[in-house]
Amino acid sequence: MDSAVAADMNDGPFSGLRVLDISQGIAGPYCGQMLWQQGAEVVKVEPPAGDWGRHVGTVAGAHSALSVAYNAGKRGVCLDARHPAGREALRRLADGADVLIQNFRPGVAARMGVGYQDLAPHAPGLVYVSISGYGEDGPYASAPASDSVMQADSGLMYANQDEAGVPRRIGVLMADIATALYAAQATMAALYRQARTGLGSHVQLSLFQACAALQVNDILAYGMAGARRAGPVSAPNGVFDTADGRLSVLALNNDQFARLCRALERPEWLLDPAYADNAGRMARRETLHRELAAQLATRTSCHWIERLSREDVLHARVRGYDELAAHPQAQHVDLLQTLAQPGVGALPYAALPGLAQRRPLAAAPAIGQHTRDVLRDWGWTASDIQALLAAGALVQGNVQAEAA
Repeated sequence: MDSAVAADMNDGPFSGLRVLDISQGIAGPYCGQMLWQQGAEVVKVEPPAGDWGRHVGTVAGAHSALSVAYNAGKRGVCLDARHPAGREALRRLADGADVLIQNFRPGVAARMGVGYQDLAPHAPGLVYVSISGYGEDGPYASAPASDSVMQADSGLMYANQDEAGVPRRIGVLMADIATALYAAQATMAALYRQARTGLGSHVQLSLFQACAALQVNDILAYGMAGARRAGPVSAPNGVFDTADGRLSVLALNNDQFARLCRALERPEWLLDPAYADNAGRMARRETLHRELAAQLATRTSCHWIERLSREDVLHARVRGYDELAAHPQAQHVDLLQTLAQPGVGALPYAALPGLAQRRPLAAAPAIGQHTRDVLRDWGWTASDIQALLAAGALVQGNVQAEAA
């Protein structure tokens, strides 16, 4: 193992674990990146054109925000699986991994020679992670899927209707991110099983399943009521303009409503039988919100935050990302670390929560940046590596050129 990797090793729970990430985009790469944050060695395998995630969204140089976010810390190998020797090299890498992550359409990994059935007979302890759009089989198994497609097809847009009933896409990549989180959880459960029994697992999940699991409460509520629950579950509950900003203000029960009445010096609300319980307040939500909006608009956010905090009312300033970075609690817990990404600069990075210790951040790799180093560390001879590079089956990247 080279000195840079050795210096980076820590006592994370997955220290010493080898993860081969041949996935692209978000769900698979983020699953692998979460394992990296917990100590694993994660090798990112890309084709010569790179992971498609490098080329979408906000792009700077050879990276997008997406590719940096979900591949930070990994080592990069570039391999052409269209080349016969490239497919053999991929299979050899897979044979040396403890975990393999792929998110191709069903059947693609098998055609590359690294399907579960290709590897499992020779590696009984392998944890093989397959992430797909709709599942490994069934009428939609081969259908194309993306975050937006899945938000529409799984009910997420339906759950996020505006007040006019128009379905809306959630503004973050919720379908992909939720799938990555469920995939990481399932992978860790499989690794626990492996530790206890020595047996591997084929972890199979889809964006479709993950989006349904994410909505378990809303789907249950629909089943109970026979209709979609519209809007908040309590009143008042909304975002209101102040003289210089916006605040989210809400009350979930009678005690919290009483606190709000005291903070706003509105004893008449507290004494009004129409506002005696949440059902009454919900029935008169528009009137309550109109009066609350008129009052909050008269003074600054800081004024109202002081008053609301004094009575322990549920509220928050509506913040952008600059304001998030300046949040006193964010600074106290070191919420946003600094990631130095060659060719891009210093970037704010929100690490995985719940870690006993944080692994020092490392940049996302250039395409094939560590091809020679990884293969050498995984036991390949210099002559084998050089022959594959000469044949065009492998590519050694140039991080200096990418950073220029």
